[in-house]
Amino acid sequence: MGLSQTQKDLIAGSVGGMTQVIVGQPFDIVKVRVQTAAPGTFSSPLDCATKLLKNEGPLGFYKGTLTPLLGIGACVSIQFGALEWAKRFFAGRNGGKELSLSELYASGAIAGAANTIVAGPVEHIRIRLQTQPSTPRLYNGPLDCARKLYAQNGIAGVFKGQGATIVRDGLGYGFYFLAYEALVQRHIRKNGGSREDIAPLWSLSYGALAGYALWASIYPIDVVKSKLQTDSLDPAKRVYASMADCFRKTWRAQGWRGFTGGLEPTLIRSPFANGATFVAFELAMRVMGNGKHEHPMLPDPTA
Repeated sequence: MGLSQTQKDLIAGSVGGMTQVIVGQPFDIVKVRVQTAAPGTFSSPLDCATKLLKNEGPLGFYKGTLTPLLGIGACVSIQFGALEWAKRFFAGRNGGKELSLSELYASGAIAGAANTIVAGPVEHIRIRLQTQPSTPRLYNGPLDCARKLYAQNGIAGVFKGQGATIVRDGLGYGFYFLAYEALVQRHIRKNGGSREDIAPLWSLSYGALAGYALWASIYPIDVVKSKLQTDSLDPAKRVYASMADCFRKTWRAQGWRGFTGGLEPTLIRSPFANGATFVAFELAMRVMGNGKHEHPMLPDPTA
């Protein structure tokens, strides 16, 4: 008995997600540390990376990797599973025609919102691990971190920053998948053939551009999310009362620069991590589908 289309979507998404973590993790840890450090801690992302290498060695760039490797694999699996479901849903409503830009955006937004059930706690745990001091260590790994977060503040401690994560991913992944799918549609219209005929280099390029569309739409929200997720779990010691309060205090303290911390490593990371994600997803789908898989954007001209 073969795999169903949904199973293929989820498996290929997991492959894409794990590839994203392996490629992007060194950039991500620098981004998070710059975002959450006190002003003046690092003179630049390069300074942050240099200090990280000096103090923690090369493996320091993969600190907290187990959580994102498993968790982000699951997140991206959910993303692509929800995306493909939404695209099939909209294609069924419009009679199989090419999906409009609004339908592509809605599909991406659904995918982004769906993945936050895993992305929220996974990213919270990852950020706690990435920003903890080397000595004394607060957490002995992802499970220990999750247990301590739960012990301190229940399920709300594990899902701290969840509202910001939903806003970020719903908005951002709408633009992310809209950009990628629209570029794929344009490629097929211009060159003919089917989705499976697109060379990996083009998938890499379109994924890189999609990554820039994602971060251009959400970066200030991502900064706020990181600040909320590194804030104290103790209400008496908490710096920020809410997303809005975090925006206000960050603006008052640093102005617009307060919302750009860690932007450079993010922009450098984006084409590699996101391009690799889509290439891995597309290739995995081709392997499982013997070169053909269902992507309801355009009628298959080879059918």
